[in-house]
Amino acid sequence: MKEILYKLFEHNSLGREEARRVMSDIASGIYPESQLAAFMTVFLMRPITTQELAGFRDAILERRVNIDLKAYNALDIVGTGGDGKNTFNISTCACFVVAGAGYKVVKHGNYGASSVSGASNVLEGHGVRFSADTDKLRRSLEESNMAYLHAPLFSPALKSVSGVRKSLGVRTFFNMLGPLVNPVMPHSQLLGVYNLKLARAYKYLFEETEQNFTIVNSLDGYDEVSLTSPFKVLSNASESVYTPESLGFRRAAQADLYGGDTPAQAAKIFDAVLSGEASEAQKNAVLINAAFGISTIDKSKGISEAVASARESLESGRAKMAFEKFVSLNS
Repeated sequence: MKEILYKLFEHNSLGREEARRVMSDIASGIYPESQLAAFMTVFLMRPITTQELAGFRDAILERRVNIDLKAYNALDIVGTGGDGKNTFNISTCACFVVAGAGYKVVKHGNYGASSVSGASNVLEGHGVRFSADTDKLRRSLEESNMAYLHAPLFSPALKSVSGVRKSLGVRTFFNMLGPLVNPVMPHSQLLGVYNLKLARAYKYLFEETEQNFTIVNSLDGYDEVSLTSPFKVLSNASESVYTPESLGFRRAAQADLYGGDTPAQAAKIFDAVLSGEASEAQKNAVLINAAFGISTIDKSKGISEAVASARESLESGRAKMAFEKFVSLNS
């Protein structure tokens, strides 16, 4: 690791195979936390290259706990995190709106490292117990349309650095890796990123696969469609820039999406959205992200039709029913 650090400190980058070997060693837990912290800090001081990102991803996927849910043709909705906005759990809430609309969702997530509440925080706060049992995950997917993969149970590398990430409390390149290493490798993915340079890197990597993908970035720095600004959308087929108004939504203020200071406060907003008691801005942020998820997994639907499907799921109560069924199956 000292040799690698010196190489990086001298402004050199890692090749794909070299990055793969380093990440494999990290997954083995052979490095002290001080060296891991230094290694992560390098990538805060300069952008990660696509070759480094690809190599790190290769190592994590090679060592993942393999689980076969591909027959379900599921969608993952995930953000990189690390945007510094501390929103409530928009992506996780959108998953249940998509599930309520009748589509299968396999979400890969973790505790918040650079935010108050990650997906694992909000689900655990509702009594969910995480599992790597394939039969349990299949039943959850079949009966609630949603299965949740708590990252440390499936990716040893992510588990080995969780303490360092939490101690640092800032965005690291592991934020970038999380969306790439869903162990199921679902056929469709909606991915939110915090800047356009990273969006390009992800697009390059996704184009090496057969995934349906949609990558979104709000141009004011959110790693999801926040409706606080224009936003860029990149997919297999096209690239577009939208404004909230062009899709029939009122523009939101950043304060409208704040997730609070504790996981409990974030969970309260999450519950309010599913119960129809949230503010317009909170509800709309979930709706638009769910809609882009629906249009990703169901190519027959344009974004306007997908918004209508998401709205019907949320306002009919089916999204809340999907969540309640998921909790009952996973508690």
